[in-house]
Amino acid sequence: LRKDHKLIEKVLQALDATIKLLKDGKQIPEQILLPTIDFTQNFTDVCHHGKEEETLFPALAQTGMPTKMGPIARMLLEHQITKEIASKIEESSKIYITNGDSEELVHNIEQYIQHVTDHLYKENNRLFMMADSRLESYSDQIDKSLTETEKNKLNELGKTREYYENI
Repeated sequence: LRKDHKLIEKVLQALDATIKLLKDGKQIPEQILLPTIDFTQNFTDVCHHGKEEETLFPALAQTGMPTKMGPIARMLLEHQITKEIASKIEESSKIYITNGDSEELVHNIEQYIQHVTDHLYKENNRLFMMADSRLESYSDQIDKSLTETEKNKLNELGKTREYYENI
């Protein structure tokens, strides 16, 4: 999951560069914009969040961590917000591609970067530390399950991790 975060952070940097180019009046080709949008919707939401929601959170729940409140509930809410912002990026990118109006796209990308940056900080510095402590004796099982979940999610998308690493 930490490796996923590093990859997501690289894409956030690319999105930040995209914002700067758009604000400078530069055109972003569709073939560059669309894979990034695919990443926000499919790798981040489907694959990464899927691994957390289907493997990590249930494992933490089995150790007694509440799921209806506290860190798990907060992360689930934030995952939903991430998905909603990614959807707005997709919608505003279509407008941009159609007529060159980047205002809404810039706004949505800025919102996405801020939200996901804050979210990753919480996971890296709070949730994962709790998980390390609570799941230490199950780390091999958890790693195996995370790998299997990622493989299944990416197969459903018809993509590979390498595809997303090369965006």
